[in-house]
Amino acid sequence: MFARLKSRLTAAGLALVACAMALPVVAAQAPQQIKVGTLYASSGPFATSSQSQYEGLKFWVHRVNKNGGVYVKAFDKKIPVKLVSYDDQSSTDTATTLYNQLITQDNVNVLVADFGSVLTSVAVPLAQEHHKLLFDVTGTGAKFFTKNNPYIVLTSLPTSGVWPKSLAQFLNHKGINHVAVLYDSNDFDQSQAETLKHYLDKAGNKPVYYHAVPSNTSSYTVLLHRIAADHPHAVIEFGYPNNDIAFLQALQSSGQHFNMVFTIFPGQLLDLLRSNVGPQGLAHTYTYPTPPLLRYTKKVNFGLNIDQFEKQFQSSTGKSVDFLTVAGYNAGLMIQKALGTAPKFSQISMRHALAHASGKLFTLDGRFKIRSDGAQVGETLPVGQLQPQKGQKNNKMVIVYPPRVATGKAICPAPK
Repeated sequence: MFARLKSRLTAAGLALVACAMALPVVAAQAPQQIKVGTLYASSGPFATSSQSQYEGLKFWVHRVNKNGGVYVKAFDKKIPVKLVSYDDQSSTDTATTLYNQLITQDNVNVLVADFGSVLTSVAVPLAQEHHKLLFDVTGTGAKFFTKNNPYIVLTSLPTSGVWPKSLAQFLNHKGINHVAVLYDSNDFDQSQAETLKHYLDKAGNKPVYYHAVPSNTSSYTVLLHRIAADHPHAVIEFGYPNNDIAFLQALQSSGQHFNMVFTIFPGQLLDLLRSNVGPQGLAHTYTYPTPPLLRYTKKVNFGLNIDQFEKQFQSSTGKSVDFLTVAGYNAGLMIQKALGTAPKFSQISMRHALAHASGKLFTLDGRFKIRSDGAQVGETLPVGQLQPQKGQKNNKMVIVYPPRVATGKAICPAPK
């Protein structure tokens, strides 16, 4: 009797297995919305930059939702995007808590970092720990990118370690020696200072002054006098917007004059620097020009070009375009590309999709090309100079190096 019962159970089990094998495989159910989680800063030292970046990302969300949502290849359909965002107030402690909330409580499908390396730094280990791909918009610190972390991709700027390559080439090409380098002691600025020093040392052009200061430095008068004592021909200041403003204000009021002065953020937030430093304080200053000062139109093969973006962004928001609005929108384009080409709705599949697109995409922000560690290396930064124009209040951005993209010649030394 037991043998017959066992035989019947075995037969029934085999029948169930056969039925199960005959059933079609059902794909995972598509979510009702794609949740994109990010942070922004409404106050503190990173507020101006952060809010511009956030506006650019919001514009991308508005644009895709207006067209029915973002196309997701894994489900072969468009799905609306919901932006989940919190205010970190420029605090890394607050940002840590809020990034964790986005990942563990809100369960966002896409995680986007806040502006810059400082506020991105706390997101990198959290994203790696939870196996969540971090769309790093402008956090360019070289230490973020390691061969054992596949959960990060830099979307809208090259890693800061490669930024000064064109600057070093310009200095060496023009024979500008006796270089002073003043930099903030954070990964973003320090990696630039180290790269610049490497290329200058290699050319036998060792800096006469090389000094780090805290990122919250707001007084540069004493520092400028110390720099002047070494009689440099060029002064390079690597800082964040507040540092650049304070440095240029102090330089203008001190009466000091150098043949060449370079700062980072006039090329990214020109209107902000103009309103705080003025055209005279910016005259003949060098910087890295970025879109919209650096304009790509004919090469763009994905998303809006810079002319279209300026027109539509201003019409939609009533606000002017700066580089960080471009960067935020460009991050949205990378999200769109990842979701639209990844065969599976997973974090690693999205990362692989962007690796496959690397080198083939050209957006309003330049060529999208990433290394195996997720670091951006395609969007190169030239050297530009703000040159006074006769009869005009504001200076004109002139790209002076490299020659293949130059729109004019450098005025060097700068007149007193």
